[in-house]
Amino acid sequence: MPAETHVEQGPMDRQEVFEFIRDQLADILEIEPDEVSESSSFADDLDADSLALIELVEALEEEIGERTVGFRIEDEDLEDLRTVRDAVDYVTAKLGS
Repeated sequence: MPAETHVEQGPMDRQEVFEFIRDQLADILEIEPDEVSESSSFADDLDADSLALIELVEALEEEIGERTVGFRIEDEDLEDLRTVRDAVDYVTAKLGS
């Protein structure tokens, strides 16, 4: 049984990264997941403030850190992440997938 669980914890592909970010944002911002698209701007479309983005980063680091040792989002990179697509691209690039 544990081996099966480990398989499910494999690397995330781009779609899984997007779905995770979408679901986390929906939870953090108390909106419906279908209100979040890759083209959504954190500030303009989702009204996400810096605290919401920090919560998102922490959730990503926790989830992906369980799958990829040492996964971290650098603080100085946060200012470059303006849309959901930016975040998905950034995480996907860091995962090397």
